[in-house]
Amino acid sequence: VCNKWACSSGSGYPNISLSAPLPGIPKPVFAAVDSHEQCETKITTLENGLKVASQNKFGQFCTVGILVNSGSRHETKYPSGVAHFLEKLAFSSTAQYGSKDEILLTLEKHGGICDCQTSRDTTMYAVSAEVKGLDTVVSLLSDAVLQPRLLDEEIEMTRMAVRFELEDLSMRPDPEPLLTEMIHAAAYRGNTVGLPRFCPVESVEKIDKKLLHMYLQSYYCPERMVLAGVGIEHEQLVACARKYLLNVKPVWGASTPTNVDLSVAQYTGGIVRMDKDMSDVSLGPTPIPELTHIMIGLESCSFLEDDFIPFAVLNMMMGGGGSFSAGGPGKGMFTRLYLNVLNRHHWMYNATSYHHSYEDTGLLCIHASADPRQVREMVEILTREFIQMAGTAGEMELERAKTQLKSMLMMNLESRPVIFEDVGRQVLATGKRKLPHELCDLISNVTASDIKRVTTKMLCSKPAVAALGDLTEMPSYEHIQAALSSKDGHLPRMYRLFR
Repeated sequence: VCNKWACSSGSGYPNISLSAPLPGIPKPVFAAVDSHEQCETKITTLENGLKVASQNKFGQFCTVGILVNSGSRHETKYPSGVAHFLEKLAFSSTAQYGSKDEILLTLEKHGGICDCQTSRDTTMYAVSAEVKGLDTVVSLLSDAVLQPRLLDEEIEMTRMAVRFELEDLSMRPDPEPLLTEMIHAAAYRGNTVGLPRFCPVESVEKIDKKLLHMYLQSYYCPERMVLAGVGIEHEQLVACARKYLLNVKPVWGASTPTNVDLSVAQYTGGIVRMDKDMSDVSLGPTPIPELTHIMIGLESCSFLEDDFIPFAVLNMMMGGGGSFSAGGPGKGMFTRLYLNVLNRHHWMYNATSYHHSYEDTGLLCIHASADPRQVREMVEILTREFIQMAGTAGEMELERAKTQLKSMLMMNLESRPVIFEDVGRQVLATGKRKLPHELCDLISNVTASDIKRVTTKMLCSKPAVAALGDLTEMPSYEHIQAALSSKDGHLPRMYRLFR
């Protein structure tokens, strides 16, 4: 809009430029914030090694939680599924609270809710509640993490919950969680992040209180924990941490951090196939067409490396989604997997790019689904897309991907629980936090040559493949590997005498 645009529309309004101050109106005074004081993340390390990190945010509610450097990747010496069990057992009876209901009633007085989530490398206990209930919240968190009773009936209920979740995983129409599990197993065969995130059926009966205590003794020690809070004063949080987390003896006795598994992820590549009848996955009267799902991944990098940002931009540039999406550029309809795949091949139901990143490795993969008869063609389309990533990215598509990544980052960080997770994870992994504006600067600096460089390096790794459904037409792993080593991504030609 031109500054000289005037408000005269033929009515009785005066002809005043919008850029000039209005006569008779006092000059506005704008609120200002001193330096980066408000957006800075404050970190304090207590005498026992526990880190306390906080981020102030205006509002009467806060999100506080304890993040532990513990997950399914640490289960080498244990039956797989310990972390899964601990996630389900979280916020059950403790030394102070007789049952989960008591905990929920206590939180309700402060308008609070609690949740526990486990990933491959982190376990997160979190509470959102009113700021004035901070003392109660930290006391409750300390109790839930360090003093759980782990009663026999609670463990039995957890066994039932885990069995149900495993059944649900194999029956649900959305195969994405199962494929993610499979691609990790293929990429890191039998080690660290390739270990099962969900408890295998054969481990359900093996996990008991004694085993859980052995695991907790090794991994739940203060130097592997961060108490993170968003929406509170740092000094207040540190005072509560000193009160409830400093000289507390856990229910399992003294920690033995010498037993911690420090294995570094070994990328192996490989294939995991699961032949499965997908013709009756629909849960309602509307039938879902029978689809075969393929995921192909290559090794990227850890989130501690500088190349993590170019990989995040590349993942955004590939984008993708389901064939039912509609909308403008904001929906990512200009990403490569839409333009080159979904818009050109009407028979493909899905093509989506994912980037999984850990402290010592990473995996960039594309998930696609189509009719079982077109699996070979679908795989070739994916291998071609991987090869084309190493070409020079167009200026416009690169700028669009960078802008989309920045806007997604900033929009997600509007939410208090997301800020909490970001603060907690970064401080747990690196001992400090990169602020959103620093990340945006790093994203802005990514060039087409960075994308080319990281892709060329990525294409040197062996592929990881996960395949689910009717795999009659599935090309062999060797053929997929050959296609990803070729110039154009084409699968080797197969000559059949009988079709």
